[in-house]
Formats: sequence, C-alpha cells, structure tokens
Amino acid sequence: MQIPLQITIRGIPHSEALDLRIREKAVKLEEFHPRITSCRVTVDEMKKHQHQGREFQVGIDITVPGKEIVVNKVRDEDAYVALRNAFDAAKRQLDELPRTKQG
Repeated sequence: MQIPLQITIRGIPHSEALDLRIREKAVKLEEFHPRITSCRVTVDEMKKHQHQGREFQVGIDITVPGKEIVVNKVRDEDAYVALRNAFDAAKRQLDELPRTKQG
C-alpha cells in the first residue's frame, strides 16, 4: 500500500482483525482510485443506555489531488458492517469524481 493510512479506534480494545480489515479495505480503495494521497479511518463505539445494544460509528477522510472525500456517521451494531458501509460510501464518492482527475 502506497498511501499513508491513519487508523484510530476509540472506545473498544485494539483488535488485530479490525485493523487488518481496515487495511484490506484501504488497499482495495487505492486500487479503485490510485490517486489517493491519504486516508484516515476512525472507528468509535458510541455510548448507549444500558438496555440498548452497542453501536459503532465509522468515519473516513480521504484526500485526492484537489478534493477531500469525507464519510462520517456511518453507524451499525456491528463494527464490520459499519466499516463496509463507510468504505462503500467512500467508493461511491470517489466514483463521482471526474474521470480526468483519476489518472
């Protein structure tokens, strides 16, 4: 992977599996759009009341020449589902960029 990747996980213990999944998704995103210059991914466990389940929020901030792609507040009870949905949203935004900027 060529792009600088910053991963921040808050509210839950460090997970090698989650870290690996984020790296895999970032590599696929870079293959889809090779002009990405940076990617920051944040996974937060949202605090909820005792009687409600856990909920995770994923945010992604991607920089490409001349543009910043921001995906935030993608939530789900499963961290991996929230991660998948956030990366899918990022891919859709990258796909909407003019083809001339994708090199």
